[in-house]
Amino acid sequence: MNPEQRLAELQLLLPPAPKPVAVYKPLLVVGRLAYVSGHGPLRPDKTLITGVVGRDLSLQEGKAAARQVGLAILATLREHLGSLDRVLRVVKVLGMVSSAPDFYEHPQVINGCSELFADVWGAENGIGTRSAVGMGPLPGNIAVEIEAIFELHPQP
Repeated sequence: MNPEQRLAELQLLLPPAPKPVAVYKPLLVVGRLAYVSGHGPLRPDKTLITGVVGRDLSLQEGKAAARQVGLAILATLREHLGSLDRVLRVVKVLGMVSSAPDFYEHPQVINGCSELFADVWGAENGIGTRSAVGMGPLPGNIAVEIEAIFELHPQP
């Protein structure tokens, strides 16, 4: 099953692809790699999930925010590439969690995005390398920001 079919099977609702809020490109293709800029937890109604994980949000709410970031990344991939089927695999995910000073479960939060990608591309291609770190305030008080690198299928 290809990623677009899997997305439909999972009945996932993508938010609108976010537009840049500063001077950067949301996605840049270099060779067969697609670099996706940092995305926040954008909902379909264009609102953002905000707050500090471990203070305002629970671990599970943080994980849900990371999943929502993953959906926003999928929306950007689809908008700029035309289809998720162009993506061969996830190469790297960098997850940044706005976290309380005594919160240490950053990897579990970012699992929300990683598990989504594994659901869409399968365990072999949907799980890449990853870093998950805690941060002070993120832009707009968003709970999670994630950037990613994807390998694309060769063009015929």
